[in-house]
Amino acid sequence: MNKMAGAEEELERRSKFLNSLIHKKKSIEQEQHDELLNVRVRASDMPIALQNRAFLCARDHIDSMPSKRLDSKRLALALKKDFDSAYGPAWHCIVGTSFGSYVTHSLGGFLYFSVDKVYVLLFRTAVEPLQH
Repeated sequence: MNKMAGAEEELERRSKFLNSLIHKKKSIEQEQHDELLNVRVRASDMPIALQNRAFLCARDHIDSMPSKRLDSKRLALALKKDFDSAYGPAWHCIVGTSFGSYVTHSLGGFLYFSVDKVYVLLFRTAVEPLQH
């Protein structure tokens, strides 16, 4: 019985070790992806897949702006529309080079990041149907 318990402990130890290696590899790949886009996460409780969508959307819109001049309203609208259509309402987006905020958000729906020198706050709030 002792051999069996020891073997189970060893398997558990190896499993944890392999999981930590996989997690480290994914973290490194995510950091390299973020560096390529010149993105820096400032605060987030959003799943990685949604973060990546926001990063790519922001990068694409910034790069497509004429003479690389930032149109913050256009970028905020693009991110809001993209997330509303992909994940349902109600997403909100604030874009600028300097702003303060304090918001309430739905769980898993908050991302504050920078792309180049532009800061983006993207968050979701719960939508309650009106009672008549």
